[in-house]
Amino acid sequence: MLLLTVQGWMARLGRSTFPTSLLSFPLYLVYGSPGRNHSHYHPHSDLFNKHQRSMVMTSDVCLAVMYSLLAYGMYALGGGAVAKLYWAPWLVYVAWLDAVTYLHHHGVPQEADKMPWYRGSEWSYLRGGLTTLDHDYGVFNKIHHDIGTHVAHHLFPQIPHYHLKEATAAIKPILGPYYREPKSSPGPLPLHLLAMLRRSFRSDKYVPDSGDVVFYSNPLERAKQKAQ
Repeated sequence: MLLLTVQGWMARLGRSTFPTSLLSFPLYLVYGSPGRNHSHYHPHSDLFNKHQRSMVMTSDVCLAVMYSLLAYGMYALGGGAVAKLYWAPWLVYVAWLDAVTYLHHHGVPQEADKMPWYRGSEWSYLRGGLTTLDHDYGVFNKIHHDIGTHVAHHLFPQIPHYHLKEATAAIKPILGPYYREPKSSPGPLPLHLLAMLRRSFRSDKYVPDSGDVVFYSNPLERAKQKAQ
């Protein structure tokens, strides 16, 4: 309960509440990461330089036009029709995007396989880039452009998606034991990833404030272990 009290409302909603946590992406776009001025819609956000501000404002205008069209659609067709034609597919897209992004940084099969988070002198571009995982999404691999090859994307973000598979094949022998081979999907649907999601949602709540190499943990689980 102490952790939930210390966390802000956005952190509680996005990190500690399932399935709402699968819809945290829109909150991230609006507010950015907790404690940072990283809004994707504010032209003076820390994410953008002064040459990009006009493009952000153009994007905001386009969004305003789109939401105006949705409002008119609700007036002309009714809220139910717009919900079925637009909001329902949008919710599926956001939940899937959140799940994929989450799995790339938390989706390990066992507790002992958790990814480290580096701070201070322990952090480097290579170390940070390797704190991610590849996954096999079955029939969905081609649908979202082989983003399951996420390690190569982290290390070389300039590589286009249609070269990520060959880039992964090229870096695997170089990385050796530092590359974690993803578990193959048991069929067209990547059902093997559900257990990884469930395990992580239960145990990955926060990282300690101190230390330069830290791991996500759950204060309730740690309290139980101490009591035993």
